[in-house]
Amino acid sequence: MSANTLIGFDFGERRIGLAVGDRETGLCSPLTTLTSKDGSIDWAGIEKLLAEWRPAALVVGVPRHMDGTDSEMTARAARFGRQLQGRFNLPVHEADERTTSRQAEGVIRNNRASGRRRTSKGDTDKIAATLILQHWLEAGDPA
Repeated sequence: MSANTLIGFDFGERRIGLAVGDRETGLCSPLTTLTSKDGSIDWAGIEKLLAEWRPAALVVGVPRHMDGTDSEMTARAARFGRQLQGRFNLPVHEADERTTSRQAEGVIRNNRASGRRRTSKGDTDKIAATLILQHWLEAGDPA
């Protein structure tokens, strides 16, 4: 286990974006997007990534409305965080993800405009996970 490695999650009902980050350098990178099948979370896929990266902690984006009130997805994302902690016995931190999906779509639009490769819906999710993790680190990693 690396004390500096973190895995970030952008939780969604159909897709979960994942990113990896490093506490020491503050750098974060998109990893992958896992697809939920029939509403079931791909726990095996998450377990495989956690075994490969051996993170010290996990960061889950929790969506709220722009005024800070809970959204429909707030409780679901928080529940996902509790499930991660229970299944994998790792510290799980919640991060505000109010604008990350919009920011991720902006990154993709900019990439397309500059002639970079085509992107998929899953790209938005893993880029959003990267932004969630990056913002959490910049806000002052409480661990």
